[in-house]
Amino acid sequence: MPRVLIADDHAIVRTGLRTLLSSDPSMQLVGEAAGGQEAIELAGRTQPEVLLLDLSMPDLDGIAVTRAVKERSPDVRILVLTIHEDQGLLREAIRTGASGYILKRAAESELITAIHVLMRGDMYVDPALMRDLLTEAVRPPGGSEPGVEPLTPREVEVLKYIVQGYTNRQIGEELNISVRTVEGHRANLSGKLGLHSRVDLVRYARQHGLID
Repeated sequence: MPRVLIADDHAIVRTGLRTLLSSDPSMQLVGEAAGGQEAIELAGRTQPEVLLLDLSMPDLDGIAVTRAVKERSPDVRILVLTIHEDQGLLREAIRTGASGYILKRAAESELITAIHVLMRGDMYVDPALMRDLLTEAVRPPGGSEPGVEPLTPREVEVLKYIVQGYTNRQIGEELNISVRTVEGHRANLSGKLGLHSRVDLVRYARQHGLID
């Protein structure tokens, strides 16, 4: 019986997940978190086998939570549950340690299936995103090499703010875009450049004349 912890900042989503998991005799709900830091603390206290994790939360995003939880409890399987149909975010989540990625529009039965797949030690990717991954995997050579794909003008703007130490919320305010959009651009930057720390991004920006 998988021990499952829910982490989502929307109360109505948590209620729906609680109802779903509580009605399934094969699941055991061990707690709920409304933010990233709370998710990290609860994961440490309750020792879940599966963390059902939203990517967009007000204090810490799901990528940061995944990294922190996996550092403290490597055996926890993390299933990202999100609205973002974004290959960059998918790749970043998996690189950070997530074992699965499922969209919030998925059927309830699919979510239960995904949890059982993770418990078997396998990885689960939402079928809508898996098709794109397979297409990318079989793409013939000759295109841009991984890590050197050109950045879009918006990604360059976001990169400049990142290296200046701006938070996602501050970048969103400067560019008049949502925090979730900023998160998507950051994930795309990491996916294209293969860089994950601010130090590496600063070095890249300097090498390419994006900052002094």
